[in-house]
Amino acid sequence: MQSEKAKTLRNLTIGTVNLNSRVVLAPMADFTDTVLRSLVRKESKNCLLMSEMVSSQSLKYNNQQGITDYNEAEFPLSFQISGHIPEIMAEAAQKLEDKATFIDINMGCPAPKIVKNFDGVRLMTDLSLASHIITAVKNSVKIPVTVKCRLGWDCNTKNYLEFAKMAESSGADAIIIHGRTRSQMYSGDADWHAIAQVKQAVNIPVIGNGDIDSPEKAGECLQISGCDGIAVGRGILGDPGLIARIETYIEAGKIEPPPELEKRLKTALIHCQNEVEYRGEEAGIKHMRKFFAYYVKNIRNAGQYRFKLVRCITLEEVEKTFNEISGSRCG
Repeated sequence: MQSEKAKTLRNLTIGTVNLNSRVVLAPMADFTDTVLRSLVRKESKNCLLMSEMVSSQSLKYNNQQGITDYNEAEFPLSFQISGHIPEIMAEAAQKLEDKATFIDINMGCPAPKIVKNFDGVRLMTDLSLASHIITAVKNSVKIPVTVKCRLGWDCNTKNYLEFAKMAESSGADAIIIHGRTRSQMYSGDADWHAIAQVKQAVNIPVIGNGDIDSPEKAGECLQISGCDGIAVGRGILGDPGLIARIETYIEAGKIEPPPELEKRLKTALIHCQNEVEYRGEEAGIKHMRKFFAYYVKNIRNAGQYRFKLVRCITLEEVEKTFNEISGSRCG
């Protein structure tokens, strides 16, 4: 059950911006493109949407190939930037300022290809550099700046409290914290009690992230952590309406059921059609392959259908497979 605090605080204020929701779509590289964000926005009119990670170095040379695409309906919208050179990060923030409600600094990505360049969560191992980056970005734009981080590099070097205090003193307007270390990646359970410690240690808003894949989990995270908001990531894959259901639960205590199979398949087809329209048929179908498994999970013969879907090369083939799944009445 939700705490009274979770029931009464319905808004999230970051810097000068007051949001009409306490729920955030967490940034996910190669997933949260403008198409997926637009699907989430159709269900939730107020949540904060976040872009997939934008490389500051690539942005410097205008080599982002559509990652910074967006549409006006997506607002409020945050663009997340990555990198480790303060001046280049500041330049990237300036380039994105007119597109964004917020700029988020990635100091939490655990992917090997990111940390090997001293980007992402690797920055938590050098608080001085991290501080310079936050200050440089904050001083370069007029919109609020947030920082996404983890608990630390590994279980022996958890420095999330020191990091959070540094981020606040360096100018961050809010912190989004995933309740795992880099070494954990996405294994084990997210530590919401650690997020509670961060909430007690700083005066800026704290947004909790990790393992929030249902309205009930969202309420539990808010109750345990006392955080100001929650960021939902992998839970929305195959279920873009999850954030809207979480908002309903937070605001009214009402549990709305997850979508039935028919609605899931309809959403999947719309998602696929929109990606094809956005990227072209070949690239759009290829991009959707990472989503198909989420849309057909927990149905009878899911493995068989995943096998078929990832081998589709045309929209017609995808539609035919979805019709086959629907016609089988399995669920």
